[in-house]
Amino acid sequence: MKKIVFLDRDGTINVEKSYLHRWEDFEFEKNVIDGLKAIKELGYEFIVVTNQSGIARGYYTEEDLIKLNASMVKELNNHGIDILECYYCPHHIEKGIGIYKKECECRKPNPGMLKDAIKKYDIDIDSSFMIGDKGSDLEAGENAGVQSILVKTGYGNKIVDKYEGKYPVAEDLLEVAKIIKKLI
Repeated sequence: MKKIVFLDRDGTINVEKSYLHRWEDFEFEKNVIDGLKAIKELGYEFIVVTNQSGIARGYYTEEDLIKLNASMVKELNNHGIDILECYYCPHHIEKGIGIYKKECECRKPNPGMLKDAIKKYDIDIDSSFMIGDKGSDLEAGENAGVQSILVKTGYGNKIVDKYEGKYPVAEDLLEVAKIIKKLI
């Protein structure tokens, strides 16, 4: 069974920018590369799970997102970090248009993306983690049966008071590695 760290993308891996969909606007959060390397050394693999309501709203296409994610994966790979897969939810029940305006199991805090990955990759949920900067990330992890950790990057700093004590809190992904090392 695989040990996985599920990663939110915007605000966790990259700097939060409204409806990011172009590689030229992409910027890694602080300590992402060093943090992911340290987590990898603990025997973990990575899967990205990201809500992308910009698709639902018509701001960019699924193809734009897939292209951006491929560039991110390639850049991480250049640093010795492999991403097994990037899952995304293109839906939004209120703001979506056309086929994207629907309730779904994949939009965090629903656990659909994580559950799909758990089944596909034979993941050990007792040894795996969900890392994110929003309550929906933390709740998705909990709903899928994995332990969640809040990072104070992205929106994390704004919500830390609400979640501190319920979930471990880290400054960034480098500190996440230290927390995981203590927990395993």
